[in-house]
Amino acid sequence: MVNESVILVDTNDQTLGTMEKMEAHRLGKLHRAISVFVFNRKGELLMQQRAAQKYHSAGKWSNTTCSHPRLGEQNIDAATRRLKEEMGLDCNLVYGFNFIYQANFGNGLFEHEYDHVFFGITDVLPQLNIDEVSAFRYNSLEELGVLIKQNPDEYTTWLKICFEQVVKHYHQLQKND
Repeated sequence: MVNESVILVDTNDQTLGTMEKMEAHRLGKLHRAISVFVFNRKGELLMQQRAAQKYHSAGKWSNTTCSHPRLGEQNIDAATRRLKEEMGLDCNLVYGFNFIYQANFGNGLFEHEYDHVFFGITDVLPQLNIDEVSAFRYNSLEELGVLIKQNPDEYTTWLKICFEQVVKHYHQLQKND
């Protein structure tokens, strides 16, 4: 995380500048992010369990990949890069939607993100970067919805916030296929 920066944005996703990543999280500054949801051909979502050493949400289950684009990097390129870096996967990604959320992690860190969500499909098994991800699994969206309701503390805040939009968008993508 040394010298990593995030792109500060307004509520219209217009770039305002950059800030060191941990400082932005301490101050709760709105910044650009990406989230990737990769499904297999059976319609199951590839989930990641965040590594134990992550600075927030360590050990929680989340979507396939999530991160921040670099200054000058297109969101789709950041999503593709981080999917490869975290999960060892290459697949075609398509833009789905975006959303803004805020979360207080109770450890002096806050998340305030303008999140761009991408979808992909592959049956290739991931090759985990153990610095980022400790485990993976596949869940149907229906099963995941039940699991989140039963054990909400096991899942990342952003996943819970955008889950209904993900379900809606995934079904829309299936109709258009």
